[in-house]
Amino acid sequence: MSDRQIDIKKILIIQTAFLGDVVLTIPLIQEIKIKYPDAVIDFLCIPSTSDLLKNNPGIRELIPYDKRNSGLRGLADIVKKIRKEKYDVVISPHRSFRSAAISYLSGAADTVSFDKSSFSFLYKSIVKYETGIHEIQRNLRLLLPLGIDQQRIIKPELNISVQEKRKIDSIFYEHRIREDEKFLVIAPGTIWFTKRFPEQKFINICNLLTGLETRIFLIGSKDDKKISGFIVNNSRFRNFINLTGTLSVMESAELIRRSKLIITNDSAPMHIANSMKTDVCAIFGATVPEFGFYPYGKNDKIFQTDNLKCRPCSIHGGAKCPVNTFECMMKIDEKEIADFVKMKLS
Repeated sequence: MSDRQIDIKKILIIQTAFLGDVVLTIPLIQEIKIKYPDAVIDFLCIPSTSDLLKNNPGIRELIPYDKRNSGLRGLADIVKKIRKEKYDVVISPHRSFRSAAISYLSGAADTVSFDKSSFSFLYKSIVKYETGIHEIQRNLRLLLPLGIDQQRIIKPELNISVQEKRKIDSIFYEHRIREDEKFLVIAPGTIWFTKRFPEQKFINICNLLTGLETRIFLIGSKDDKKISGFIVNNSRFRNFINLTGTLSVMESAELIRRSKLIITNDSAPMHIANSMKTDVCAIFGATVPEFGFYPYGKNDKIFQTDNLKCRPCSIHGGAKCPVNTFECMMKIDEKEIADFVKMKLS
């Protein structure tokens, strides 16, 4: 880490992307607080991700921005609020034009983002978007203009409240789950269809686990309830506890923390599990780990289909397979995943 010290008192971080992106931005807060313990840090995010940050002791103020529904008036209101704060530095890991515009209009002495960001010329300090490294390491490069040179993967710290822990305690009590019980969590949903392991293949995994003395928790947002319900209703495995759509983000994080293993797509639960030090079974379809969004725990395992000419087809995934085969997911062997689960739960 650099010894360079700059007089910085107020910092704004802009990350208005999805939940997983916010998880991978949290190490910026941690590293800034080490170098500048007295600095004030505010965080601009969308309302649906704010729950993840509400207990973070490094953040003074969470600024929710409903970018999808507030239009130009909402953008103007956010800029007005930010300008009043007179930030010394605005840092934007999010690479959108909207984030660039907010940063440019913020009035901050310095604004920082990547050279690959939309309208990057609007930023005062531009950092090279490095490939071949984890997204956490890439985001931490944005701290170079602040004199912070941290090159390791820093585990995001998620701060779970007493109330959130008690919610999981009550679920354990209801289902008579012992504190030392080994159980599996499955997070079957994701926003992007081509990043989602097919429901029938999740069912096949669960069927292969029939007879295993364990419980399977299903988690996800309200949008994932149909997927989880289909898995429960069509599997021979009967020892499910389906909590999809009933837990907050941080309650889900606490459940993941207590689990032995999570099966997840390339999505937010994977990054939350790494933060909670829970082993990960990650399934990659349209995207590839080389993008930098891979699990980094020493016992984590990735399942994917290699040597497909059509893969990756996009950095985020999409609404449909562009070649109408979905081979990236369909060729993944459910038995290999089930065998890995059995090994981890034995």
